[in-house]
Amino acid sequence: MPWNPECYHKFQRERFEPFEDLLGLVKARENLRVIDLGCGTGELTCRLANHLPASDVTGIDLSPEMLEKAAKQTRPELRFELKSIQEADGEWDLVFSCAALHWVDDHPSLVPKLFSMVSPGGQIAVQLPSNDKHAAHLLLAKLAGEEPYSSALGGWVRVSPVLSIAAYAELLYAHGGKEITVFERVYPHVLEDTDAMADWMSGAAMVPYFDRLPEELHDSFMKSYREQLRLRWPLGPVFYPFRRTLFAATRSP
Repeated sequence: MPWNPECYHKFQRERFEPFEDLLGLVKARENLRVIDLGCGTGELTCRLANHLPASDVTGIDLSPEMLEKAAKQTRPELRFELKSIQEADGEWDLVFSCAALHWVDDHPSLVPKLFSMVSPGGQIAVQLPSNDKHAAHLLLAKLAGEEPYSSALGGWVRVSPVLSIAAYAELLYAHGGKEITVFERVYPHVLEDTDAMADWMSGAAMVPYFDRLPEELHDSFMKSYREQLRLRWPLGPVFYPFRRTLFAATRSP
């Protein structure tokens, strides 16, 4: 199932708010070489480029649907490429990623690899959801373990690769990071009802399940999930405390 930009942007304000916190960790300078890992539809990459005068910014993403939207914002100092985060290489003054690294496994190897791409005096800045223990995510995993979905998925249930904030700090320090900042913040969202919660989850967390389920099970899976959410939150509005991890570090000149 391809990523759906319209579905993802249904909660644009809530999803974009953490970007501002991440941007606050970035040391704004001129003439930087910047890579945005998992740029999506490119709006935030464009805002990042606007924040860094005279800098050269490249956004990469593995979704053709997302990049089709991003391409409209291309300009001489801002470009977009179809590439996975794992394929990223080169040397950059800023390695930036907002809400993408949680889709990539093995963070004990991934984070040092990405930090190795930071040039001397440069910086890494990352924001990623750390909300996998929330009831909405646990209900999704529980449903995936039930029939007929469990057999169709071959017993697969997504396990988040996100580490503790202490683990990210230790990784960055062990690989030469300086001026290390790591913290988790709860972003409080109030959703109209559980249908809004289901719509939120369908824009991201449910995508890997739909990728693996046969198309004929998509509707019943979504219907069952909506029913589970209504049992958990029978009345609206629904308070949704969304946890996100942010970290930044510089490399010695």
